[in-house]
Amino acid sequence: MIGAYNLVKEYPVQGGMRRVLDNVSFEVGPGEKIAVLGHNGAGKSTLVRLIAGIEPPTSGKVTRSMSLSWPIALSGGFGGSMTGHDCARFLSRIYNRPVDEIRDTVETFSDLGKYLKMPIKTYSSGMRARLSFGLSLAIDFDCYLIDEVIAVGDQRFQRRSFDELFVKRKNRAMIIVGHTLDIIADQCKSALVLKNGRGRVFDDVKFAFDIYASL
Repeated sequence: MIGAYNLVKEYPVQGGMRRVLDNVSFEVGPGEKIAVLGHNGAGKSTLVRLIAGIEPPTSGKVTRSMSLSWPIALSGGFGGSMTGHDCARFLSRIYNRPVDEIRDTVETFSDLGKYLKMPIKTYSSGMRARLSFGLSLAIDFDCYLIDEVIAVGDQRFQRRSFDELFVKRKNRAMIIVGHTLDIIADQCKSALVLKNGRGRVFDDVKFAFDIYASL
């Protein structure tokens, strides 16, 4: 189970504090898939960082009884001077997995070729996303945190991304932040709709998307 309970997140601004998330709660169990919907500024990115443990909440809590991926397509946690191969070696130590196995997965999936030997700071945003995706696939997680990853890369890469996530890992839990109704309606049984930092969970995904579209 991945659970978020009464999450509040505030940031200091001139003259006080700005509340970005306001008592947001949801749960996802083994094999379940929930969508997170919201317009820009609704708090989606902040929620992703809190769920992933990148930032702590101001109040409330996140529980993780399943293994959870970092946000797929996010590579901000790796130093800019590290190469793609350095990242593979780092993961092999953290997760106690053979480095060759991780490196082979990254090389095969990312299609970055010689750029894997170059520092991440030389990568474009799309290249960083492909590296992060490849690294994520090299580790077997119970739950995947997906932030618009299908929008990364060309059509060929998007098709491979879809197959790797939603076909080969169809029995895994997922938290999917996105705007594409076809994918969300096909994959998710429920949705969290965010507006101005407040959230509501709907069991009917298409109804949730209608609510989101009307905001």
